[in-house]
Amino acid sequence: MENSVTKLFGIQYPIVQAGMVWASGWRLASAVSNAGGLGLLGAGSMYPSVLREHIQKCKKATDRPFGVNVPMLYPDLKEIMDIIIEGGIKIVFTSAGNPKTWTPVLKAHGITVVHVVSSVKFALKAQEAGVDAVVAEGFEAGGHNGRDETTTFVLIPAVKEQIHIPLIAAGGIANGKQMLAAMVLGADGVQVGSRFVATLEASSHQAFKEVVVGAKEGDTHLTLKELAPVRLVKNQFYLQVQQAYKEGASTEELKQLLGRGRAKRGMFEGDLENGELEIGQVSALIHEIKPAAAIVQDLVSDFEKAKSTINPIGL
Repeated sequence: MENSVTKLFGIQYPIVQAGMVWASGWRLASAVSNAGGLGLLGAGSMYPSVLREHIQKCKKATDRPFGVNVPMLYPDLKEIMDIIIEGGIKIVFTSAGNPKTWTPVLKAHGITVVHVVSSVKFALKAQEAGVDAVVAEGFEAGGHNGRDETTTFVLIPAVKEQIHIPLIAAGGIANGKQMLAAMVLGADGVQVGSRFVATLEASSHQAFKEVVVGAKEGDTHLTLKELAPVRLVKNQFYLQVQQAYKEGASTEELKQLLGRGRAKRGMFEGDLENGELEIGQVSALIHEIKPAAAIVQDLVSDFEKAKSTINPIGL
């Protein structure tokens, strides 16, 4: 499966495990990398000292490439970047910020930089900033998301028309058929998030993992666009947010309702009612918790099977 993405990262399969907050620690990242994909540490839910520890442990757990995902809306950003550079990390995925800010600095240290975007406009800005690849993420995705609600099925070919660097598809991808569909649409690889939450190695709470595998179609919704758009499971906290909207809550009132540590409370500590539970629409297709390596192999085998059964003449 060698292509521009596998060559860029030095990996076997064009499969990237998303750097999800409260899920993507060293155990998950190293397991995905050892299985032939690209594992990412999720720096968004790590204090600088915790990130340093996870980098060290990941290096001991795998001799294959892995990277760090850095949402640029979080505090301690300079310290995080300093730790990444000092730690010899060779691959960084950035999101939720201006790629011009850190791309030149990272590339000056020999780091491959990928930026996550939700529109053609931002894909072009990322390319102009000098990134090595972009992740185009449709609004089906879990976690923080784009405001325009462009679906992956529309976003990927639209971005492909406009850029000349490698394109990684994200949002609504959990199996090999979806991986093949994304690559037919123009993607060079895929980034998978929600499916890797429901793994043995994910650091998220077991109760949250069980919510993911129990989710049905329509159980998630993109909300809180006035702050940072996020796709949430419809629990008690979500209902409180919707009630606040009905009552005409201001942005400041929504901030107060969200408070601090809401995501940690839900996804890491297992408060299924009052916590923020971030997951993608594709959770409706996830039915069991499995080892990360099995997920990678399932993606590859299902991709190859789907590719072999396509009969264009019979379509």
